[in-house]
Parts: sequence; C-alpha cells; structure tokens
Amino acid sequence: MNVLIRLTRHRSARVGLVCLALIFGMAAFAPWLAPEGYDDQDLMIRLQPPSSEHPLGTDQLGRQLTSRIIWGARISLQIAFLATGIGLVIGSALGLTAGFYGGKLDRFIMGLMDVLLAFPGILLALAVVAVLGPGLYNVMIAVGISGIPRFARLVRGSTLSVREKEYIEAQHALGARDLGILIKHILPNIIGPIIVLATLRVGTSIMQAAGVSFLGLGAQPPLPDWGGMVSQGRHLLRSEWWVGIFPGVAILICVFGFNLLGDGVRDALDPRVRIAKKGQGPKEEAATPS
Repeated sequence: MNVLIRLTRHRSARVGLVCLALIFGMAAFAPWLAPEGYDDQDLMIRLQPPSSEHPLGTDQLGRQLTSRIIWGARISLQIAFLATGIGLVIGSALGLTAGFYGGKLDRFIMGLMDVLLAFPGILLALAVVAVLGPGLYNVMIAVGISGIPRFARLVRGSTLSVREKEYIEAQHALGARDLGILIKHILPNIIGPIIVLATLRVGTSIMQAAGVSFLGLGAQPPLPDWGGMVSQGRHLLRSEWWVGIFPGVAILICVFGFNLLGDGVRDALDPRVRIAKKGQGPKEEAATPS
C-alpha cells in the first residue's frame, strides 16, 4: 500500500498513468469509441484531411484513421504484454537457475545470453520473424525472445546477492527443496527490480513490434497495427501527412507513458532512491558579509 501511495505522489508516474489511461481506455472501449470498423472502406472519401466529419482523416482506402488507431491500441497492447510476459517468465527462470546453482550451468546459460545480447533487440526480433514468418503471434514470440537476456542477467545478479543470506542457508540446513527455496524465499526478495524492468520493457516491446511491422513482417493487413500504419503513410508525409503522423503519435504516447510509469515504479520500490531524496534538503544560502 505504501508503494502505491508513493507511486501516485510521483510526478512522472502520474503523467505516465494519464497517458496509459488514455491508451487502455481506447483499447477497452474500442467498439463504442470507434466511429466505424477498422476495415470499413469508402473510396469516395480516400485521403481526406482531418475535419469534423473525419477527426483524424482517412487513409488510401477511405478508412477512418480514428477507428484504426483506436482498434490498433488493442493489438499494440496485446503484443507488448504477451511479448514482455515471454521474456519475463523464461528470462527469470534462466536467471534464477544460473544464479542459484552457479558453476558450469551458470557459465553455459550466461554464455548463451551473451550471444543473444550481442545482437540489437530489433535485429534479433527480425531474425526470429524471418525464421517463423510474418504474423501477429510470431511478432510476439520474436519480441519476447529478444527480451529474455535482459531479464536473465538482472535476475541472476539479484539471485547471487540473495542466495548467500542467512535465511537461505537456514533453509538448506532444514532440508528445504531447491525449488521451494527459489519460489518462496529468493523470488519474493528480488521481485522489485523485475517489476521495474518489466514495466520499462513493455514500452520497448511496443517500439520493437512497431519496427517489425514497419518493415512489413508484423501483423498483416487489414489488422490495424500502428507500426504498419506508419509504414503505409511514410510515402505520403509531404502531402497527406496525417496518414503516417497520427499512428506515430499513438506509439509515442504509449511508450512515453510506460517509460514514465517505469521510472515512478523504480523510485517507489528502491529505498536508496527515497533515502537520497530525503537527504537532499534545500540548499543553504551563503551568508552575505555585513
């Protein structure tokens, strides 16, 4: 409860929550907010600029950009959360195993993670999509795999610092099973950094998924994927700018919101940050000579 109170008092977190409330509201109430279906076409109104009748304009096929952006919020959030979940679950399991057992198993797992980290996240995602083929669920898997090394390294480092504690040694002495120690005693004590990384990773997943979709390997038409919409409008920026700009703004707001929320969660969970801020009192003014 104290964490939630500190989070709501955090200025950046409040701004992030407002941005995310807008995106989640669009996703949750898309059938009622969208003026039309995301694939309703009318070639008689193609490439119409923003107006009272078409708030965000129309695209090359006469589809309402307002509807497509609202429906696209569902797809973007779906990709982001499922991809983050894949990286979180698999990466945390690998990090716990490597940090707890150490030795050759640790070197093998971390060596594999180092190989994956040698590739930029977007390139690794593109490589996985190239193997699996384009598609919505393949993008989720690809972006999720690119996030596994980051969770694994974070969890491994946290596990190494916790496994030597006295209460862990006491559990070993009492004959507790390794799996029980990992789940009941180590994981709860390192959950804070994992939550922070997961919150920040959601925004990164949205950016990577949008990049993959921009290259035509993401969700396939007519699904209203924001990255694909930006790609479709990139050739029209000089004349019909709204086709590519408004989906890009939606991506910006969503990623911005998750990054601000992640900063707020980090400050709310990290006691060192709170102590440092409390220790920073107002600067004393230098006394002027009389």
